[in-house]
Amino acid sequence: MININNSTFLSFTLLFLFVLSCNQQDEILPDNIDYRQEMRDFVIELSTYAKTHRGDFTIIPQNGQELITEDGELNGTLQAAYLQAIDATGREDMFYGYNNDDEATPEEDKQYMLDLCLKFEQNGVEVLATDYCSTPSKMDNSYQTNEQNGFISFAADERDLNNIPDYPTEPYSINNDDIAQISEAKNFLYLINSENFAEKQNFIDAVSETNYDIMIMDLFHNESIYTQLEIEQLKTKHNGGKRLVICYMSIGEAEDYRYYWQESWKTDSPKWLGAENPDWEGNYKVWYWESGWQNLIFGNESSYLKKIIDAGFDGAYLDIIDAFEYFEEK
Repeated sequence: MININNSTFLSFTLLFLFVLSCNQQDEILPDNIDYRQEMRDFVIELSTYAKTHRGDFTIIPQNGQELITEDGELNGTLQAAYLQAIDATGREDMFYGYNNDDEATPEEDKQYMLDLCLKFEQNGVEVLATDYCSTPSKMDNSYQTNEQNGFISFAADERDLNNIPDYPTEPYSINNDDIAQISEAKNFLYLINSENFAEKQNFIDAVSETNYDIMIMDLFHNESIYTQLEIEQLKTKHNGGKRLVICYMSIGEAEDYRYYWQESWKTDSPKWLGAENPDWEGNYKVWYWESGWQNLIFGNESSYLKKIIDAGFDGAYLDIIDAFEYFEEK
């Protein structure tokens, strides 16, 4: 027989209650939620809000291409309202990086993602593809294969997206055109982690020396938000052409390093906050269909999206769109 004294019993009880509190959203999910449609509706409403403030504001959801049809199948019912709400779709790992960085994506997975992305192109929605590879020959192949399929692409040599790659020395399909919309772009830079830049101006100077047509970046450097003047500096390529500057924003998970985070949530979490993502420390699952979470993201003057609009960005790059998969599996 195991002898458990009162102190030990109390400790186990408190630990159990803590774990239960942290994970209750994942254990007691509503059974009447269409998780895919809820994500579509979220993006549509977010897009409507943004375009009400700026008609040319660009909305680009990353991953979750299954949302193009009702059931995610290629021959399923096309979701016209979703397609009309977005200006492009982002896709990671299509040709390189699905299982491991600098490794070709398995054929079956590649074909699945490719077919869905081509479905977007066939319906007038541009594809921005990010492959994770660092060997020059693989980077070349990534750019060439994406171009052959009509996609705009970036070969990231760092998964953390914290640098401007040394290779190639100039962006693929470099040009000095003025880029006013996604369809005019030939390339993009995905640089959302500015940890390698000591100050904002270091980051601005480095990007300003490049000729990428689209720049995808974060709203903040450390905890300092970029100003309209700073974003305006980034909108001119080194060769004089104009580029689009797009802001990254996660809408499918909460991040504990964002301005909206409250430390009390770790012990007294709001209804919509779920468990921590075991693969990304500091990122938490959210019930993205709940108004409490959506109000942090868009719809009011203090929302994340309004801050992005006020800072002068040309659009928003929305991450964790595929969060619906997590809840469907649960």
